[in-house]
Amino acid sequence: MNLEKDRIVLRELASRYAEQASLPVQEEKRRLWKKLNTLEPERPMVMINQICWWEFDDDDKLRILCNDPECRQYEQMLRRALYQWEYFPVDMVLDPFIRVEKAIHNSGFGIYAEKQILTTSEKSEVISQIYTNQLKTADDLEKIKTPVVTHDAEETKRRNELADWLFGGIIETRSAGYDPYVSVWDPISTWMGMEGVMYALSDQPELLHAIADKVTGGYVSMLDQMEQQGLLCQPQSLIHCTGAFTDELPAPGYDPLKPGTQDIWMFGLAQMFSAVSPVMFDIFEIDHSMSLFERFGLVYYGCCDPLHNKMNEVKKIPNLRKVSMSPWTDQEKGAGEIGKSYVFSRKPNPSHLALDVFETGVIEEEFAETLHHCKTYNCPVEFILKDISTVRGRPERLKEWADIAMRCVCR
Repeated sequence: MNLEKDRIVLRELASRYAEQASLPVQEEKRRLWKKLNTLEPERPMVMINQICWWEFDDDDKLRILCNDPECRQYEQMLRRALYQWEYFPVDMVLDPFIRVEKAIHNSGFGIYAEKQILTTSEKSEVISQIYTNQLKTADDLEKIKTPVVTHDAEETKRRNELADWLFGGIIETRSAGYDPYVSVWDPISTWMGMEGVMYALSDQPELLHAIADKVTGGYVSMLDQMEQQGLLCQPQSLIHCTGAFTDELPAPGYDPLKPGTQDIWMFGLAQMFSAVSPVMFDIFEIDHSMSLFERFGLVYYGCCDPLHNKMNEVKKIPNLRKVSMSPWTDQEKGAGEIGKSYVFSRKPNPSHLALDVFETGVIEEEFAETLHHCKTYNCPVEFILKDISTVRGRPERLKEWADIAMRCVCR
């Protein structure tokens, strides 16, 4: 395939991106993220992520022109970054380089979800899924294998050479390793289904403990293999949709050729346990995941799960730095538990962008409530708008939300 036309498209986009990425405001935003992440914020920080880009398809600024699949991926990344930077950047940071993914193969756990899918739109990435329970007895434990990690060095070399040819002289390219996602219960929920796990918590707790042990052991082996082969990522710019910039990482003794888990952030969660008691959460999630938590330099914990009643257990996590406070959280109780010790990572409700009428007053009230509780309890706070399933075909709503957010946090 002739890549010359694709190269022309990408170099024009990369030039625009590099110009914006070199602006002094980028370093200022990094500095502000570092202040927050050391629990000494100058102001609350704001991010918008996990956007319903499929509703923007008609915008010429996002239309993909490249033909080669690899070039199309770079083009999509550049176009989306430039679009967001223009219209609703809030506290995003444009890195002054382009990541080139290493050719890493992970065999996984050897068991794959059996599911039925329901979607309302061919373009939408938001789907409904129901899973078949494949782990009903102790005999089924044999289905779970230990991941095997391998690296195709020749393919990595090819990717880097292509990226250098596409972007050389315009912007730096960096070979990017694996950014680990090591949730114990997310994969189990797809192998058993939510109902399967919930019934087993009371009917077959020994089976669930055995499953969790195999998954945790598999992750430990996977991380060991990644470290030994030098396949982990460098210190991140993002951790679960939020700025990861910090002077605390990488750890002393850092080897850029062989990054370790101690040099990066981990993101942990167990959303399915929203409905269980703190004791059960402690026994099944915290205890099993501890061998993973303790390896990493810093930890961001939680997602959509309301954690205000489980903070005693969450606080056991070593190197914990940020705690998610979802739309379903009792914010006052959560702020009281978090205090000055962690970042109160507030997730504003994305459903406000999906209603027939976009009510800006409701959004301002939501910000005011969070800021009030965090001021009362001296919490470092960030606002992370994510899981945006729809803006009802009105992308301008994201700009309006961003304007409100920055006005609120900069007062």
